[in-house]
Amino acid sequence: MIGPSRKGHGFLEEGSVQGRKVGKLKKDEFDGYNSDNHPRKNSPVTLDAPHLDPQMAVDNAPYDPSLSPLSKSPWSSHMKEDSSMSNENETLVGSLVREEGHIYSLAATKDLLYTGSDSKNIRVWKNQKEFAGFKSNSGLVKAIVIAGEKILTGHQDGRIRVWKVSGKNEQQHKRVATLPTLRNYIKCSMKPSNYVEVRRHRNVLWIKHYDAISCLGITEDHCFIYSASWDKTFKVWRTSNFKCLESVTAHDDAVNALVVGLYGMVFTGSADGTVKIWRREVQGKGTKHVFSQALLKQECAVTALAINSEGNFLYAGSSDGLVNYWVRETSLEHKGVLRGHKLAVLCLATGGSLVFSGSADMAICVWKRTMNDEHVCVNILSGHNGPVKCLAAERDPEAMCNERRWILYSGSLDKSVKVWKVSENTTGQINHQPQRLSVDQFPRLASLKKMGSKRY
Repeated sequence: MIGPSRKGHGFLEEGSVQGRKVGKLKKDEFDGYNSDNHPRKNSPVTLDAPHLDPQMAVDNAPYDPSLSPLSKSPWSSHMKEDSSMSNENETLVGSLVREEGHIYSLAATKDLLYTGSDSKNIRVWKNQKEFAGFKSNSGLVKAIVIAGEKILTGHQDGRIRVWKVSGKNEQQHKRVATLPTLRNYIKCSMKPSNYVEVRRHRNVLWIKHYDAISCLGITEDHCFIYSASWDKTFKVWRTSNFKCLESVTAHDDAVNALVVGLYGMVFTGSADGTVKIWRREVQGKGTKHVFSQALLKQECAVTALAINSEGNFLYAGSSDGLVNYWVRETSLEHKGVLRGHKLAVLCLATGGSLVFSGSADMAICVWKRTMNDEHVCVNILSGHNGPVKCLAAERDPEAMCNERRWILYSGSLDKSVKVWKVSENTTGQINHQPQRLSVDQFPRLASLKKMGSKRY
């Protein structure tokens, strides 16, 4: 299962404004911040100007569980009668089939699981039961990140929503900001120099993504938020006031993945086939990200990135089904390629010595890191009937003191979320070299084509 070293779109644009005179902002041209029913309109909310958002009442309305698809598709536990684990120490704990859309994003914190789909709803689960939910009025939720008491969601309309749990009712989530904020947007629009040309005869403010947000990241101290987009850039936001500090044109094609490492390092992966390292420098009240090096250059799109908690192992999944990885000693060194999938790797996650890779071939490979920094595939989790689009792992609170066990959540385009228990104590190795396949050989993967060949 250890390979040698290997060297090496469909989104409809929304919020476009044509014929804008630079430096002037018309009331009905503010990227349509006035209505969610028009593709160019979406209402932000700021902490200091909530009255400017006519949708705030809708977003902050109490959650009505009776409207949930749970009544049709409840959680169904599949725990084995024998409390002992399987031979591979993996078991399927539960599964939820959602009627409202494909699952595109997951985030787990303590005993809560947040799920985002191509519907307008974000669901919250607790102890395998639906606990809460909130409505974004913005369609597809591409990314979810937990930042302390705040929940950040990245959307197809190029905006970031910030949510907070109500102090009076922990099941109610209130939208406290939309990035860029209205105040920041208006202030920035007054200067002609703040407009950048994204294509012929189209100028946009540099603080706003003009294409879908693909992923979100946050620094360990929660001071800075990162957003990556199909518009080829990543942007940096200050958490305290949600101000956009910097926009970096990072790649020649869509940025599909971004992870924040230690020591001010940021890693980006793109449809242009490259993985790049950026170094963050704090300059006064702002930041400046300097390009450091390109770790990978290949023809296939880079579709997913993951870094372990210690920050010394970096993994990059690609559309060819391979996972490249690097190890930090004095510098990041390419160590090899993990070969376990037949189609594109769409998501990656790490947990202790384990690495999880989800693919368009509907399988999840479980890799274990050995003492000599090699990786072996110890299990393949199957059960999804569509591409596995997102993964999240957290420690199992019910594990014994001497057992390192993880709860793995997997979201799929089959509209389901599955929960697995995976132990690091697993032994053995699965030896197989999967044949490279085409998406056309999987009729159920038609939805994958809608995302385009390189944008994920």
